Amino acid sequence: QVQLVESGGGLVQPGGSLRLSCAASGDIFSIYTMGWYRQAPGKQREVVATIFNSGFTNYADSVRGRFTIARDNAKNTVYLQMSSLNPEATAVYYCKVRTTGGNNYWGQGTQVTISS
Repeated sequence: QVQLVESGGGLVQPGGSLRLSCAASGDIFSIYTMGWYRQAPGKQREVVATIFNSGFTNYADSVRGRFTIARDNAKNTVYLQMSSLNPEATAVYYCKVRTTGGNNYWGQGTQVTISS
């Protein structure tokens, strides 16, 4: 199993930046992809960005060019650097890990609020 602990959420003004972190522990050698999802009030959870073991990254169209996902293998941590934030980015952000065995593990979520 993999355990995930997220941090870095908070209140940011429109146009601001924020960095989320997600530290993994447990069976980290089974990790295949690490990613970020978000769920806004009244909406379905959606993928934001994913990073593979190879370093390949993928982004939702709505965040491409403004968000950057990165992974520090030495710290077993994945980051999501968010910039040019707008109110539509307000959501609970979740870290997700997919293992080579096809199992998915989720973090507890961290609230991101964009408001003036």
